[in-house]
Amino acid sequence: MSRANPLYLRDADLRNAMELLFFAYRDFTAEPDSILARYGFGRAHHRVIYFVGASPGMAVNDLLGILKITKQSLSRVLSQLLRGDFIEQKTDKTDRRRRLLFLTEKGRELEALISERQSALIARAYREAGADAVAGFCTVLRGLINEQDRNRFPGE
Repeated sequence: MSRANPLYLRDADLRNAMELLFFAYRDFTAEPDSILARYGFGRAHHRVIYFVGASPGMAVNDLLGILKITKQSLSRVLSQLLRGDFIEQKTDKTDRRRRLLFLTEKGRELEALISERQSALIARAYREAGADAVAGFCTVLRGLINEQDRNRFPGE
């Protein structure tokens, strides 16, 4: 039976990990925030664009489940993205009550611009860290995610 190394359970080490996460998140979102600000958008807009781009035809309710935000919050963000022609909404042919979301060409361009920047940042960090560190990092990230969403990443 393997036991956790107590070194990683010391308060100072845990606080160091939290601080690293704060700084990493700050730098991971800095350039996207700047790009989004040009459109009057924020991180909620980015999350919607990202997940709709990753799953074209996603239902609004599925997006609500991923983002864990209220319908009212999503409605505000979605309305802006629809008006700005970044997202289009179609009625599901099998269930006319369901609204399906797709990125428009303009939305795909914005998503690609932001994702390219973030992918480059991650790729650089992965190259510097090496394969074993990347595997460990992914394991730690999965451990931070709630159990329901963790199942989105089987076998990792």
